[in-house]
Amino acid sequence: MSIDDLRRQIDEADARIVRLIAARIKIAEEIGKEKARLGKQIVDMGREKQVLENIKAIAREADVNEEDIASIYRQVMAASRIKQGMSVAFQGEAGAYSEEAALGFFGASVHTRPYESVDDVFKIVEKGETQFGIVPIENSLEGSISRVYDLLLESSLKVCGETELRVVHCLIAHPGATLDTIRRVYSHPQALGQCRAFLKHLNAELVPTYDTAGSVKMIKEKGITDGGAVASARAAEIYGMKVIAREIEDNPNNFTRFFILAKQDAPPSGNDKTSIVFSVKHRPGSLFELLKELADRKINLTKIESRPTRQKPWEYNFYLDFEGHREDEVPRAALAGMENYALFIKVLGSYPRAK
Repeated sequence: MSIDDLRRQIDEADARIVRLIAARIKIAEEIGKEKARLGKQIVDMGREKQVLENIKAIAREADVNEEDIASIYRQVMAASRIKQGMSVAFQGEAGAYSEEAALGFFGASVHTRPYESVDDVFKIVEKGETQFGIVPIENSLEGSISRVYDLLLESSLKVCGETELRVVHCLIAHPGATLDTIRRVYSHPQALGQCRAFLKHLNAELVPTYDTAGSVKMIKEKGITDGGAVASARAAEIYGMKVIAREIEDNPNNFTRFFILAKQDAPPSGNDKTSIVFSVKHRPGSLFELLKELADRKINLTKIESRPTRQKPWEYNFYLDFEGHREDEVPRAALAGMENYALFIKVLGSYPRAK
């Protein structure tokens, strides 16, 4: 058989594949309509996990790399979510790092909705106007985002996922600008701080703003030709601006961890984390007694930090992450034991660990 004959077979196979994908997406759209009628959440992470396991099993039988097939199907499922009306709220303007993290987690075709503050993200998901929200929870260099922790305590939303993003800062300006023409640099205070060494040599005025991508949008719309912005390369593409310098951050080990918010958390995946907030009695050994419930069961603690209660001076709530799902037998027993030593305890959510 000739190469041309084989290529015709590939074309025919491709046509069948595309038509079948289109049929699958159409079915997913109908499922979305039925979920909306019943008031159910669009994305069922447990169902998606089951679908991927089934696909991998078929791939193994067909002697095809199962991870390659799973990667393709994640994109197919992402396209299906769009047809079902799924959207994700994030803080900032188009091109913000939060949006980039959302696209990495849900897929490039997901519908994202920008809001001015993380407070707005929580509110919009609580109202059911979007199915998911994404918020930064901590940065590897700057530490935790205090406001997000406070909102997690107050909100009824659950953490249903996490993702990590390598933050790569760029200096962005109008086409035709050079390093010598930049007199002012705009960005979020944290981004400016993370590029301190580069910006010092630039000898420009630093102007804090509420958002990285929003700074690019501003200098574009206001025609600030002698100004630059610190943001992502994607922000430059979105607003038709020029990247003057890339990777200008002082430390390359710059990662931000994000929480995915929804009205319910995720079912057990076999590789999960649980986040909780609690307070203990103001007496010696109380925190040790509570944490001992985890240690005795050999549950790994991945993070703990304290935040003021804002009710009494020098009293604190503790935010804690540990390995395992709250529905698993051992973590469930640990949480029950911790109740004996906590003034209150709230499970913020259980979710698959970031890959």
